[in-house]
Amino acid sequence: MSEHYYSQKPTAAHDLHQIQETLRGRTYTFVTDAGVFSKKGVDYGSKVLIESLQISERSEVLDVGCGYGPMGIAAAGLAIHGTVTMVDINERAVELARMNAERNRVTNVEIMQSDKLDAVINRTFDVVITNPPIRAGKETVHQIFEQAHQVLRDGGSLWIVIQKKQGAPSAYAKLESLFAQVQEMGKDKGYRIIKAQK
Repeated sequence: MSEHYYSQKPTAAHDLHQIQETLRGRTYTFVTDAGVFSKKGVDYGSKVLIESLQISERSEVLDVGCGYGPMGIAAAGLAIHGTVTMVDINERAVELARMNAERNRVTNVEIMQSDKLDAVINRTFDVVITNPPIRAGKETVHQIFEQAHQVLRDGGSLWIVIQKKQGAPSAYAKLESLFAQVQEMGKDKGYRIIKAQK
């Protein structure tokens, strides 16, 4: 099987690129590399999720599967008096996310390597955001949902983006089995934004 972005230690030869993206009205510069998700530019689903997010200024946010950091860094611009914890299994992605937070002078972030939410499972958050790693399989994605429910404070919410053809109906059903309220917050080009509130 060829390696994918869910690998812990990517072996793909480095291929650094610099990209520019405007997210929530602010322009960011990101360094990307081979062996990470969507290296040529922030993927459309993540952009739709970023534009939909409702995060208050003092929120404690968790970005699961942060990649090189676009969603967490944009979320940190919303939670300006809070913090965003960014986790990814991929050590190359974690290094890039740290580099990108520094490059964009975003200081209210904490970035660490973690298999799913394992490294933060004893902490609590107001908001969890994720563009779930569909290629890692349904079991992994559903585990992320379960762990997100575990770390969210009462009234907290999980925001996800998922394509209908990539299992949105089964994801929705899984979320309904865990959370008090699940609703679709928007859709664009086959991508659905789902908010699940504890």
